[in-house]
Amino acid sequence: MRRQISDFFTTVAVALTLAFAFQTAAFATYHIPSESMVPTLEVGDRLTVSKFAYGYSRFSLPFDLSLPAVFSGRVLSGSPERGDIVVFVHPRRDDRMIKRVIAVPGDRIAIDNGRVVLNGKPLERTFERRYQFREYDGEVSEVDRYREVLPGGKAHTIIEQASRRARRSMAELVVPAGRYFMMGDNRDNSSDSRFPDMGLVPQENLVGRAEAVLYSFYSCKPEPGLECGARRYATRLE
Repeated sequence: MRRQISDFFTTVAVALTLAFAFQTAAFATYHIPSESMVPTLEVGDRLTVSKFAYGYSRFSLPFDLSLPAVFSGRVLSGSPERGDIVVFVHPRRDDRMIKRVIAVPGDRIAIDNGRVVLNGKPLERTFERRYQFREYDGEVSEVDRYREVLPGGKAHTIIEQASRRARRSMAELVVPAGRYFMMGDNRDNSSDSRFPDMGLVPQENLVGRAEAVLYSFYSCKPEPGLECGARRYATRLE
């Protein structure tokens, strides 16, 4: 009996160790807590995140754990590309965030009344349609949906509040080495690199690249005149 108990706890310990190692070195999951990436991601989506895409740092441990600041730098470091959806640790807080990489080291980026100007050229974007949806907090929002294209042809969907005429502008800056400029796809409801509270994100703070929606607990009640996003399962992100 004593041996059986010992074998049981050994098996559990090995399983937990393997799971911890897998979520540190390979893949982890991440829950979407806010609407900053709507319509690409909804509140309640559970993502798979590739840890090995960008290498490993003190923030690579699972369960929102991190090593002390003395363990700085990255191992087997890789570089995000423009358009990647990235999980990272907020530069000034311990929060895990998720945004899209818009500018990489060496890029010149400015914001002109909400429009992204990258290396002197406004990003190409195409208006798709206007619609209304009920936000997670209960408010109804009317938005314009655009297809935005980054240099190299990688495209993604963004939304802007239809009623907002004047939008935030930002003077041009050059993204330095080891830093990234992040933005949410829900451009008028995202705290990101446009704002001093976050600013540019250090490469060390990257946790991993979001690959797919594994499953979703997102739900909304269909209402006349309002769009209601569908739940998604095993859906690769763009």
